[in-house]
Amino acid sequence: MTATAPTKTILRALAGETLPTPPIWMMRQAGRYLPEYKATRAQAGDFLSLCYNPELAAEVTLQPIRRYGFDAAILFADILLVPQALGADLWFVTGEGPRLSTLNDMVGVEALKPVDAIHDTLSPVYETVKILSRELPAETTLIGFAGAPWTVATYMIAGRGTPDQAPAHAMREGAPEAFDALIDRITAATIEYLSMQIDAGAEVVKIFDSWAGSLKGDAFLRYSLEPARKITAALKARHPGIPVIAFPREAGDGYIGFARATRADCVAIDNSVSPEWAAEHVQVDGCVQGNLASSHMVTGGQALVDATERVVRAFRNGPHIFNLGHGITPDADPENVALMIETVRNCRD
Repeated sequence: MTATAPTKTILRALAGETLPTPPIWMMRQAGRYLPEYKATRAQAGDFLSLCYNPELAAEVTLQPIRRYGFDAAILFADILLVPQALGADLWFVTGEGPRLSTLNDMVGVEALKPVDAIHDTLSPVYETVKILSRELPAETTLIGFAGAPWTVATYMIAGRGTPDQAPAHAMREGAPEAFDALIDRITAATIEYLSMQIDAGAEVVKIFDSWAGSLKGDAFLRYSLEPARKITAALKARHPGIPVIAFPREAGDGYIGFARATRADCVAIDNSVSPEWAAEHVQVDGCVQGNLASSHMVTGGQALVDATERVVRAFRNGPHIFNLGHGITPDADPENVALMIETVRNCRD
């Protein structure tokens, strides 16, 4: 029996089809730039309560679909729910972001919970996915996600986001056995977490390696590429046909061959590389997602239109999912998002 060809536009692009109009969604599309999100978050009480409330998390996931008609919805959650499920203390400081308890040695790694214990904490997330799989429009693809092991590790080691991920690099170089054990634990947990999202109804999963760019040379291969390969292989073994999007942000030349090496179905790219460069060096291996600068969502105007058309045209000859090069920022104007979508869908040669 032959597999049925996908009909949803994002699944078609992920399968390698070149479409006349690229499907579109936007990283952090459910978020603080939308007034309806702010109202729902206030109802939840705080950010973590929102993440763990399936009905409200589903509501904020659906809000940008109702407003804009994106081709995909991405689960509303946070990459740091996995370390919390592994036993790290997690809290959010208003205006400053997440804080975690820290670890920097084997004692700290061994004190983490076993991987099979994470589902007790994460079960509300799976319930959110189930709600979304029922309530999303039939044409809208549901994307699940997790943070990549390196990026998640940087937060677990430093206890917060850092400009250069120096604490994680220090542990990687100074306590390599403990660091490798931490990466292995996060990798295994990520496989379980994403597998459960797929079981609950996610049609695509994305691996966010937000700090991949601070890994150089062999370290990039070992701690960004290799975990992405392991996660992708495990998910495809358990869920044949599931598409995987990898996002090794600011990888530069590391984007070249990343899809081949990891077997990811799509590589998402940031806007530190030009769309023309990415079309030449990355799209040759399959679907590319990206890469409009998120600053255009703040400034708008003709520059937004021109930059959007440039991205669409650069990737026109291969499979492409239109997206930003990074997440939309809280100061973005919702009207600029509408202008971007209109431009993508009306762009012609």
